[in-house]
Amino acid sequence: MKSTIKYFSILFLCMLLGACAPKEDPAELYEQESPLQADITMPDDFSDSGDLIKIELTQNSKIVEDADFVHVEIWKGDGSFHDGMEEAENAGDGIYTFNKNLKEDGLYYIKVHAGNNGSTIMPTLPFAVGELSKADVEALNDHVPVENGDHSQHH
Repeated sequence: MKSTIKYFSILFLCMLLGACAPKEDPAELYEQESPLQADITMPDDFSDSGDLIKIELTQNSKIVEDADFVHVEIWKGDGSFHDGMEEAENAGDGIYTFNKNLKEDGLYYIKVHAGNNGSTIMPTLPFAVGELSKADVEALNDHVPVENGDHSQHH
């Protein structure tokens, strides 16, 4: 009798453990990410108020018509200018625009803060206005954007 109980106990445990086997594709159990992507187009001349900075947002290879947020932040590489985050305007068809008149020559950086459907990105792009100084060229060659100011703003 003891051997029969032992036999059924082992059989029951094997069936129980077999029922707890993992699924064949565990990746399906996790949330699938769909990263947001931004293509930033800078104007040739920043002295003309008609030239806009254009940000094209896509997600899953589709245009993002109405992003959760799109903010733009611009600062000068030498720290003499920092413009806090401002909201970009939705121009339609996945294009968001921002206008900034920059009159001083030098190396600047633009950071786009954009979010949609749980994906947030903050690409940073260097750009030149007018002539670059030797220090600006060296900073650009080092690829190290130096950001000045307090960035305690939250979305």
